Amino acid sequence: MYLYSLTLQQATGIVCAINGNFVGGKSQEIVVARGKNLDLLRPDEAGKIQTLHSVEVFGAIRCLAHFRLTGSQKDYVVVGSDSGRIVIMEYHKEKNCFHKLYQETFGKSGCRRIVPGQYLAVDPKGRAVMIAACEKQKLVYVLNRDTAARLTISSPLEAHKSHTITYSITGVDCGFDNPIFAAIELDYSEADQDSTGQAAAEAQKHLTFYELDLGLNHVSRKWSEPIDNGANLLVTVPGGDDGPSGVLVCAENFVIYKNQGHADIRSVIPRRADLPAERGVLIVSAATHRQKSMFFFLLQTEYGDIFKVTLEHKREEQDRVHVTELKIKYFDTIPVTSAMCVLKTGFLFAASELGNHALYQFQAIGDGDDVEASSATLMETEEGFQPVFFQPRGLKNLVRIDHIASLMPIMDMKVMNLFEEETPQIFTLCGRGPRSSLRILRPGLAISEMAVSQLPGVPNAVWTVKKNVSDEFDAYIVVSFPSGTLVLSIGETVEEVSDSGFLDTTPSLAVSLLGDDSLMQVHPNGIRHIREDGRINEWKTPGKKTIVKVGSNRLQVVVALSGGELIYFEMDMTGQLMEVEKHEMPGDVACLDIAPVPEGKQRSRFLAVGSYDNTIRILSLDPDDCMQVLSVQSVSSPPESLLLLEVQASTGGEDGADHPASVFLNAGLQNGVLFRTVVDMVTGQLSDTRSRFLGLRAPKLFKAIVRGRQAMLCLSSRPWLGYIHQGHFLLTPLSYETLEFAAAFSSDQCAEGVVAVAGDALRIFTIERLGETFNETVIPLRYTPRKFVLQPKRKFLIILESDQGAFTAEEREAARKECLEAAGIGENGNANNGDQMENGGGGADDEDKEDPLSDEQYGYPKAESDKWVSCIRVLDSKTGNTTCLLELQDNEAAFSACTVNFHDKEYGTLLAVGTAKGLQFWPKRSFAAGYIHIYRFIDEGKSLELVHKTQVDGVPLALCQFQGRLLAGIGSVLRLYDLGKRRLLRKCENKLFPNMIMSIHTYRDRIYVGDIQESFHYCKYRRDENQLYIFADDSVPRWLTASHHVDFDTMAGADKFGNVYFVRLPQDVSDEIEEDPTGGKIKWEQGKLNGAPNKVEEIVQFHVGDVVTCLQKASLIPGGGECIIYGTVMGSLGALLAFTSREDVDFFSHLEMHMRQEHPPLCGRDHMAYRSAYFPVKDVIDGDLCEQFPTLPPDMQRKIADELDRTPGEILKKLEDIRNKII
Repeated sequence: MYLYSLTLQQATGIVCAINGNFVGGKSQEIVVARGKNLDLLRPDEAGKIQTLHSVEVFGAIRCLAHFRLTGSQKDYVVVGSDSGRIVIMEYHKEKNCFHKLYQETFGKSGCRRIVPGQYLAVDPKGRAVMIAACEKQKLVYVLNRDTAARLTISSPLEAHKSHTITYSITGVDCGFDNPIFAAIELDYSEADQDSTGQAAAEAQKHLTFYELDLGLNHVSRKWSEPIDNGANLLVTVPGGDDGPSGVLVCAENFVIYKNQGHADIRSVIPRRADLPAERGVLIVSAATHRQKSMFFFLLQTEYGDIFKVTLEHKREEQDRVHVTELKIKYFDTIPVTSAMCVLKTGFLFAASELGNHALYQFQAIGDGDDVEASSATLMETEEGFQPVFFQPRGLKNLVRIDHIASLMPIMDMKVMNLFEEETPQIFTLCGRGPRSSLRILRPGLAISEMAVSQLPGVPNAVWTVKKNVSDEFDAYIVVSFPSGTLVLSIGETVEEVSDSGFLDTTPSLAVSLLGDDSLMQVHPNGIRHIREDGRINEWKTPGKKTIVKVGSNRLQVVVALSGGELIYFEMDMTGQLMEVEKHEMPGDVACLDIAPVPEGKQRSRFLAVGSYDNTIRILSLDPDDCMQVLSVQSVSSPPESLLLLEVQASTGGEDGADHPASVFLNAGLQNGVLFRTVVDMVTGQLSDTRSRFLGLRAPKLFKAIVRGRQAMLCLSSRPWLGYIHQGHFLLTPLSYETLEFAAAFSSDQCAEGVVAVAGDALRIFTIERLGETFNETVIPLRYTPRKFVLQPKRKFLIILESDQGAFTAEEREAARKECLEAAGIGENGNANNGDQMENGGGGADDEDKEDPLSDEQYGYPKAESDKWVSCIRVLDSKTGNTTCLLELQDNEAAFSACTVNFHDKEYGTLLAVGTAKGLQFWPKRSFAAGYIHIYRFIDEGKSLELVHKTQVDGVPLALCQFQGRLLAGIGSVLRLYDLGKRRLLRKCENKLFPNMIMSIHTYRDRIYVGDIQESFHYCKYRRDENQLYIFADDSVPRWLTASHHVDFDTMAGADKFGNVYFVRLPQDVSDEIEEDPTGGKIKWEQGKLNGAPNKVEEIVQFHVGDVVTCLQKASLIPGGGECIIYGTVMGSLGALLAFTSREDVDFFSHLEMHMRQEHPPLCGRDHMAYRSAYFPVKDVIDGDLCEQFPTLPPDMQRKIADELDRTPGEILKKLEDIRNKII
């Protein structure tokens, strides 16, 4: 079995983010690392985040930093990854790519304890960079420039210290003195020697300064001083002429200013009033804002509160700067971030740890009156320093203006077609705590609807026209009905007009702008040409003939009369429309189109004519060979609609692809296929044909404008958009209802929209977030979702949610009331009234309780760690309503569920839920009790009623129906239960599993059990003996995170190190077990390697590079191949498609081999080694690498294509075809 791996949705979580001027010029961009992807983002004028470039680096990006050489205008990016190399790159605006300048190797690949790559620190003046490991090793590279002002890098200087753990490093700003790097270190050499644990308890963290002597080219330890053992983060304080230099040490509950030769300035971090006393406050991310005259820091705690830190400092004699006071002031509360970036344009980019990322705008910089802690008012008591308390409030200094959707982490996923649509939907459980959600993903782009208005009848076409070619916006929307034409003028509002010159008593066939400033209306009986001064010229059809089809551009018009006669008109110098040529076609014309007039030309050369005899002809419009057939293309079905689309020449333009100008002929055929082919600009010959099935209706094709470039709308049983994005031509469905007819629309409210008709409504919409594969519908949940199952009959979803260390809804409600009363506020007012909430909407207290945003923004109040809250939710996915919500009582948490039909049909389908009471993971794993609850569905499946609950001796992590009974994996025991009146009855068990059962799948009489550490075990249940036997297992230990049953002998699994693998029972062993009538063989056979008598073979190995949490077999397109879809912790979705032919395998494996050689990954990781990080990659071709082929320079594309005996066009077609099989 050979598989093709393709990422459908790249990771949405963000590991680290930096901001700077990477493109050059005034604008500021953000570079974010999403695991193995590097993205360049920029907020546009409207505050929407645009992705300029995204590249997969085939390696784990662990840290990012940026630096600028003194006097230059552009920032460089430094990347620390698992490649054992430091990589410095810059962004090329012309080629739209990251260009690798230096790649210096210093160690082994992989994330290792003592190989640098975990931390990066840069000298603020851009003279040196330090890269450090978690332990022992630190390397410093000196950065300089040569005579041609190019960046140069020195060989590394060592600053190693053995037996030392590093927690954080940063560059100290000391102007143009020797560069200094600061580090938080912990020496464990004594703790290692001392077996009593005394030294470990006394181990002390130190703040160490390393100085790089640029004269001697040497790094030395300059200064070291003990600091709080809770210290976890260093923040550079501006120095030189701008500030006092030194660092802020963020420790548990404190922020301390430290510098060599300066007394410590310490201030306590304000804490929430409702935080349990045992919990400390740690700073998790920091951002610095500096202007000429002032600077401040924003520090965020692990609960999401942001504090503004300022330093009061004054200059003393000998130009020394002395810090007098450190102030920490409450700023705002936003969800916890993994990185924050303050942009010069007044934005704050917050890369959330989990859930959606956001872009905020500063309303103020925290000069109002809020709770403030200061070093000057620090009080010491017997218990320690006196804490300062504050109460979180709505946003005051920040306002959210945009967000980037993030699925991180995907906890569970199922692909199902619950809405009876053309394609199935992907249901994913995402997020954590109050920010969790069920997201319904559909392949396609999101639509935002601007307006819908009812029309007086059912229209059959719509057009938009400008009055003058130089106008920015459209002037009229023209709607054609079977009996007349309606003209709407576009202004502040859209209203009907009658003085436009259009004939409104007849249906229209085409309306367009002709020349520079005149309008044309084609109706069945003629052509109406409306001049700018209001004069009207009419051309009438000869005899009884009528016009059936029309094709036009700005200077040329071709009409087809009934019977197949073509008449060609051209616009002359005076602006008159003149008849040039007639031509008889062999039969009726099905559709026409004329290519747009090329720049600087009088006319376009090509006319495409589709006929009912399944052919498309290209005719010439040149005066020399007018109406001569240049080429003929036969197609599989009569063409319904044609569109000649010109792609402008581009040399490394925005899309980063070099290609000459070319014209594409697109045809929508009656069998629902879109047919695309390239028209040769000189000869008119057709080549490189591609086709794709779009839907059950013949696609109608229309021009549209996307990001200022030509694009194509195809309206079949659902709308599709074909556009160029980052060098690739993408054809993506729109998540919208069926449309009949459409036209591009542009007004001052909506620059790039589409106006369309469907039924008797006129709709105006815009297309959001281009380049995305999926759009989502979000349904918020209460706690972290764990699993969900489908109620088979009514198609309801049953979702298990549970959280550790939180309060139940009633307790939170009571605490909130108490808090309000304590604040002396009645029942109907609220201290932080909701009008500052992100969505507005404040008002009375009862509304405010319902406001889910407050919890989503502040997180839940924290409880003791052994306290769990959990609920079982029944959700109607069609409406998004929760029909039943059961909160579990007395500290139980739900972990597994399944629907089960027992033998006695008394109740019908029941729901089994596995729970644990008082589960704790630290200091060692313990729990009070495990239970299996049995619920029955009442009220047509809308709600649940408890039948009984059975106590068991472990945590039931896996439940599954099996032959009218319930199989439960309880700790390391597999047990079979039957339904009793008061509890579940044990029927049979097997205790021979090694650690803990975490998944069970069944098929016929086989049971496939996944062990948390030991991969899969294949079992068989013998009914006559009532025994469960393990007859095969895996010889490789695997820490399973996800599993799926593929076929009778095959299982797919994923482990916690980011590998996906398939195991298969050898055919002869499988046959032998099935043919063994007595079961004697299984019973008495000797086990091998401390396990079962037979071993499964691993047939597929692949390192995804991200922990896979769920696997599912599904087909995402009608008639497409079945593939395995997986979801990961970082919020990415991918697919593994099985190849059906040997020649495809050969082709793609050769393409992958050439891509590995010619286009090595950006961060210096070897591609083959990355995909084989834990086990050698086996029988999987990496589609993500193959799909980088279009981004290569044209000469390299040709070189690889020659090696494969193909043309680059054929390779692109193969890549497109295999992608279309998946999605």
